Amino acid sequence: MDSNKAATQLLTESQITALENAFKAGDVEDRGVVDAGQVQFIVQQVLGDVLTVSEVRTLVQKGEAVGAATGVINLQEFKDLLIDLLHTTTTRWGALQTSLDGYVGFDTVLEQQRKKFLKKGFEFNLMVVGESGLGKSTLVNTLFKSKVSRTSCTNEPPQKIPKTVEINTVTHVIEEKNVRLRLSITDTPGFGDQVNNENCWLPIYDQINKQFDKYLTEERSVVRRKQIPDSRIHCCLYFIAPTGHGLKALDISCMKKLHDVVNIIPVIAKADTMTIEERDAFKDRIREDIAEAEIKVYPSSLLPEDEDVLQANAPIRKHLPLAVVGSDRALTINNKSILGRQTKWGFVEVENPNHCEFSFLRDMLLRTHMQDLKDTTHEEHYENYRRQKLSEEVGENNGAGA
Repeated sequence: MDSNKAATQLLTESQITALENAFKAGDVEDRGVVDAGQVQFIVQQVLGDVLTVSEVRTLVQKGEAVGAATGVINLQEFKDLLIDLLHTTTTRWGALQTSLDGYVGFDTVLEQQRKKFLKKGFEFNLMVVGESGLGKSTLVNTLFKSKVSRTSCTNEPPQKIPKTVEINTVTHVIEEKNVRLRLSITDTPGFGDQVNNENCWLPIYDQINKQFDKYLTEERSVVRRKQIPDSRIHCCLYFIAPTGHGLKALDISCMKKLHDVVNIIPVIAKADTMTIEERDAFKDRIREDIAEAEIKVYPSSLLPEDEDVLQANAPIRKHLPLAVVGSDRALTINNKSILGRQTKWGFVEVENPNHCEFSFLRDMLLRTHMQDLKDTTHEEHYENYRRQKLSEEVGENNGAGA
């Protein structure tokens, strides 16, 4: 079989192009060859660190064997080497294709999973953080087109601003097209509303870690439930006041404390109080403040991304922080019912991307990135907490036994 044809069967076009470009970059003298010892680094540069130890060892040995006579390897030999590796090993990045003589049926596994997940239902836990009066409850209600915020779904009378930061969670079960979602909304009344806000982030930080510890305890239980209830915070919407002057010191300190334990999405509240020019200038200042303070916001650019994920995240990063407007009131405009706000000078349509960026936030949270938010929480934030917690316990046990 022709090696170029074989390569297209075993690797995607983007992988082949990336490998060829990496090979050419390694050919600094433009001789059409690279040192045999570079093969491993070229492959890992493109395919990441997903190669197993045995695969790396095999790759090095084959590269040395091919370049034994001259010490160098050309592009064709490089492709042949990869094809040989793919044919003899099973990798997570290869696309080994073997023709089937007839229908087998394993394509139904997706439908099997769908039925299983629909039966179990899904969980999503959202936290909103910001000063009072920024429309947090209204925005949450707008996102889910329902009275799901604590202040709107309880009969509690309006309360004075608490003297300390409180943590309040309300849980709903909502359903859409036979998909059941257990939704928990956690708000933080009292945040940023005190004379001294130095440590107002601490109750929030403790609450997030408390949910991690709760999950870890259940996970380590000798007799545990088949499905561990997940109360871990999957996303934190951080509301920024539309001051036009950049982030406050409180915003910077709070996000810096929280960005290692939760996915933070910064949003500019009540964006209709600014003109388009003011809004764009304000967003630029916030981006500068975030970059200067090295605050990690979701989606993080520090985590490895494949081509599809990169394409999905690029427009989100372009719009962060998202300038949003919330409204749970329907207006009739040209015989059409829309969510929006009526002002003396016109209408603000919440779901119109020309008016605000609410639709970007909704699509990201609910339509494109909900599962990724949950996966990032489990694989990054929770795993970091779990590793640290277990390391501390091991250290304590070693110290006690000394």
